[in-house]
Amino acid sequence: MEIANNPSCNTATLTPYLPDGTNPWNTSKIKHAFRRLGFGATMTRVDDALSDTPNDFIDSLVDGADALPPTGAPAWAFWAYSDFNDFDTENQQYISDWRLQTGNDFLAEDFRGRLVFFWMNHFVTELETVFYAPYMFQYYNLIQTFALGNFREFVREMGRDNNMLIYLNGFENTNVNPNENYARELFELFTLGEGNNYTQQDIIEASRALTGYNHWAEVGADIYFDTSTFDDGVKVIFDQEGTWGYDDLINILFEQRSSEIATHICTKLYKFFVSPSVDELVESDIIAPLAQTLIDNDFDMLPMFKLLFKSEHFFDDRAVGVIIKSPVDVIFSYVNDTQFFHDSQIMEAFLYYAGLMGQEIYDPPDVSGWQRDETWINSSTLSGRWQLMEFYLFFLYDNGFEFTLVQLARDLSNDSNDPDFITQVMVEHFVSKTLHTATDYDIATDIFKWDIPQNYYDDGTWNLSWSTAPFQCFLLLTHIARMPEFQLK
Repeated sequence: MEIANNPSCNTATLTPYLPDGTNPWNTSKIKHAFRRLGFGATMTRVDDALSDTPNDFIDSLVDGADALPPTGAPAWAFWAYSDFNDFDTENQQYISDWRLQTGNDFLAEDFRGRLVFFWMNHFVTELETVFYAPYMFQYYNLIQTFALGNFREFVREMGRDNNMLIYLNGFENTNVNPNENYARELFELFTLGEGNNYTQQDIIEASRALTGYNHWAEVGADIYFDTSTFDDGVKVIFDQEGTWGYDDLINILFEQRSSEIATHICTKLYKFFVSPSVDELVESDIIAPLAQTLIDNDFDMLPMFKLLFKSEHFFDDRAVGVIIKSPVDVIFSYVNDTQFFHDSQIMEAFLYYAGLMGQEIYDPPDVSGWQRDETWINSSTLSGRWQLMEFYLFFLYDNGFEFTLVQLARDLSNDSNDPDFITQVMVEHFVSKTLHTATDYDIATDIFKWDIPQNYYDDGTWNLSWSTAPFQCFLLLTHIARMPEFQLK
């Protein structure tokens, strides 16, 4: 897939974006922010944001996410195995229920939902490996709680999470039978980055400090620390010698490798929210000051997020349309952009098809997570995206919701009867950049006009109240979903 602009061409800085006559605050920039910091938004929300300043708009998204309480715990959230009446049946049902809840959270929560999705692909666990509903909830609850908080404390708590202790073998790491798995991923994936200023001996010593979380009152209960399986011997971690335990390790890691940690996590956040391409200029002018801001605020992440998202760099036109949507992006952004009908059965179908296209919520392929961007697009997954959108639109058209397709056209065009204008506003509601040529718009307009004789358009007889309008909108929306530009955000 061709991306309209080379991301490395974005030379804008972290200076706060202040609109002016040559760089106005407009719907394109607002949609860009909603697509990156959430999963899209209706035109009404976009129009409402026009009256905000960019500064206030970003504050509302970031502070609103920070103020959101975690999703309420279900009755089974902290059950042990003995609390189930029929474990196999109930556990499976609760997992399905919570996947649906997670999908609905992503749709509704803007920046918090988007950021939780990022962290689920950073602190990776695999549902297929653990497959235990209470631990699944506890993991999600931890991510929601710390999503915008202090990264050091986030790391600290994640290593003691029941789901993580099982997934990366912390539960098996004892003073007599050490397991290096979590220590390795703590450095390589979660904090420092692969091979970035740590040694194999650091991993060995860190794994010794991580011992002791090996006991539960019963299967499926909370895993707790027990001194009997803790290695209380002297350890040397990043040249610091002592009888270090879990909290000591985290403290030493962030004290001795703060720059590496901040740079690694800011780079990963930049690639997720701004551009998959990071060149030397971005490293020096964007990543470095973001990392320093994170360090200066003792790893509290809110100031770093605001610095990035309020910047000229984030709102630069060259940052728009340079990320390929993930399967979940394609589906959830479409629902939020349209407000078309969906219920629990449709959400279940959404999650199922996202999984078929390679992104099953709670189940990345391995500990390194989904690799994103170009990996999402190949001949089978691209056709799968088209088919999913067609299935969804056909369901709406064939099950009494066909007039919602027309209502979207009415809302976007102010009930115009000009097929060229209706086509243009419909297309531009779903794509991050205008189409490459006028011919692309002409083709879309011809599809929308269908087989209605031209004279009915010429004399103004045709309008969106015609009985053919729902099918015409169906045809246009199906065509839009097949556009290369539709796959970008």
